Amino acid sequence: MTSVIRHVTIDCADPYALARFWSQVLDRPLHDDDRPGDPMALIGTGDSGLLFVAVPDAKTVKNRVHLDVQPQDRTRDEEVERLLALGATLVDDRRNPDGTGWAVLADPEGNEFCVERSAAERAG
Repeated sequence: MTSVIRHVTIDCADPYALARFWSQVLDRPLHDDDRPGDPMALIGTGDSGLLFVAVPDAKTVKNRVHLDVQPQDRTRDEEVERLLALGATLVDDRRNPDGTGWAVLADPEGNEFCVERSAAERAG
């Protein structure tokens, strides 16, 4: 028998606030039962989801695992600007003059993630 990934769990200080940020990034709703102050919050993404869990520890080092996001209806650079407006911060700009590369951002609690080029940019 095999296993499937049910959730990717992200430790954080404020599960609801961080889940709201990622809900906007991914355009996916929070679970109906999630409320501010809850110890957990879930964004369902089909058969799996992102689960945010309150922990007392602050983030201190670079993530060992991170998410890569690919915009579906805009360019990579437009998506970077949208995510910065939502509260992300630019950590490392790996975009190249020829249009290749990616941007490393951090969510409001400092978890790094990458923004790749859209499928149209890759094809074009």
